[in-house]
Amino acid sequence: MRVVVAGATGLIGTALLPLLQARGHHVTALVRDESKTVSADTVVADALDPAAVRDALLAARPDVVVHQLTALRQMSAEAFETTARLRTEGTANLITAAREAGAAKLVVQSISFATAPLGDPVLSEDAPLYLDAPDPGWSRTVQAVAEMERLVLGTPDIAGTILRYGTLFGAQTQYDPAGPFGAVIRRGQLPIPSTATGVTSFLHVQDAALAALSAVDSDVTGVFNIADDEPAEGATWLPEYARLLGGPPPRPIPSDLAEKVLGWFANYQLTAMRGARTDRARTELGWKPTVSWRHGLASG
Repeated sequence: MRVVVAGATGLIGTALLPLLQARGHHVTALVRDESKTVSADTVVADALDPAAVRDALLAARPDVVVHQLTALRQMSAEAFETTARLRTEGTANLITAAREAGAAKLVVQSISFATAPLGDPVLSEDAPLYLDAPDPGWSRTVQAVAEMERLVLGTPDIAGTILRYGTLFGAQTQYDPAGPFGAVIRRGQLPIPSTATGVTSFLHVQDAALAALSAVDSDVTGVFNIADDEPAEGATWLPEYARLLGGPPPRPIPSDLAEKVLGWFANYQLTAMRGARTDRARTELGWKPTVSWRHGLASG
């Protein structure tokens, strides 16, 4: 098949290109910066420029478009806002261009931890999203995710597969041991709320790419959680991550002070977030994780 990967120079896109090529697909990378080198044919377009996206996809004539677009190399308010626009405006542009270019399928990156903190500690794809989160930045993120998924699944003549990735770990992610977050943990500078029962479902970058490969090759459509097999409470994974990095155990702080010290999202992740059930991906996509956070979180 002819496959266009939008976001081909990102962490998952970079891992995905060789997997698609090894499977025998003709792969075209949609890139914004033509100076970046990729191991595939390239077309150049800013995903927020509808005319450029249209020209790029008409040139590539894909059967499948894989949407891995984010701007999260820098964890800043501006990057999150740009990512929200990529998930809404960028997705709409890709869909319009994909229809005109004759594509039959969209495979789109989403997030599993956008679910509302209600019910069981580990939730399926049917759980409601946290659209009314009290933090404006997170509310904006989740609303953009919801709009992206609505656009993809609501396009009548193109099949849509949504991959809701767990919290990514591996080289160049936030959890890279060589990165700034690892240094903070190693120095014992990140405290932990006294009640840290929030659940994180982690996912290695390579397993995310393997899930996208499975989705490209499968006739199955719909929404799929993609994460490892060991959803873990903050009280479990953060002390273990510190131990693996050779740091001291995180210093406990009273839960009523945690949000002020940690910030809204970090406190939410450690105290209230829900994990992701992956049964549907296993049974319908035939995908399963190969790396657990316990064995890979500290090794990059």
